[in-house]
Amino acid sequence: MTPPRRTFTRPWRRDRLAFDPALDDAPLAAARNALAQGRWGAARSLLAETGDDWDRRGHRLVVLAEVSACASWASDWQRAEPDSACAAALLACATALRAVRGKARYATAREQALVAARMAPADPSPWLAQLIAARALGSGDDCARAFDQVRARHRDHHHAHHLMATYLAERGTGGGDPLHEVYDFADWAAEQAPADSPLAVLPVVAHTERYRVLAAAGHLPRDPRESEHWSTRKARQVMKAAFDWWLEWEGEGHPRQQIDLNYLAHAKFHEGRLAEAAALFHRIGPHATRAPWSYADRDPKQEFRAARTAALGSP
Repeated sequence: MTPPRRTFTRPWRRDRLAFDPALDDAPLAAARNALAQGRWGAARSLLAETGDDWDRRGHRLVVLAEVSACASWASDWQRAEPDSACAAALLACATALRAVRGKARYATAREQALVAARMAPADPSPWLAQLIAARALGSGDDCARAFDQVRARHRDHHHAHHLMATYLAERGTGGGDPLHEVYDFADWAAEQAPADSPLAVLPVVAHTERYRVLAAAGHLPRDPRESEHWSTRKARQVMKAAFDWWLEWEGEGHPRQQIDLNYLAHAKFHEGRLAEAAALFHRIGPHATRAPWSYADRDPKQEFRAARTAALGSP
């Protein structure tokens, strides 16, 4: 299928590749910058405005939680407004990230998530916080329970499915591909999702995460350009289905769409489909993401720029 025809003006410059987790969400970036200075009012307004757009709420909470002193500022907010479910969810996400970094106990992260979940029973975000901590520190049962709780509240939760794909891809480094369990999970999620869901790209994510794991274990070359991981029959089928879906997709407002586009561009480039990769690079613009361009131990800026230059014919 021919890539979509659009008029492009190259909206990027080399020095704009910031790998910003906020992606293309300018209000989120502004609220995060204010929070970094101890001003949590912008985060309060942003989360109130987000409402029950659960994918956007989860994305914004996690990006805000990445601010180094977020747990302190969220605690201040919670003391000022003890009934605020948004403050509790932000503190849960911040504590989960601190636990992953070894700066808080896993048990503390779990308790904060449960407190937030009790304050807003319909919100999957506290369970997303629990999944973030469990994916790094908990058991398989912990991950499965947290994922099930997220999915019970928002069946197609984008970030939760990505976390589970990453977690499952790491289980077992030898053999079994393409019969590894992560492929079953990704195929199941894509089949269960509505036709307009970006989970259609999850099988590509699963395939790329398996490359990361297998390369780290020495089963595949650490330079993805030297690997045949993207040239197998299954890989081609997965990537064609995901790219064809993207051509038809009209849900351009999804808060994490740039993550999917980066995975898909990475896969198409390494498959050798440069025209299709070029269409994706145009859509990505300056919003590069560290994963998967950093796999395996690559410099993400160099990898992204080299691939983009090869696909577009210019920097």
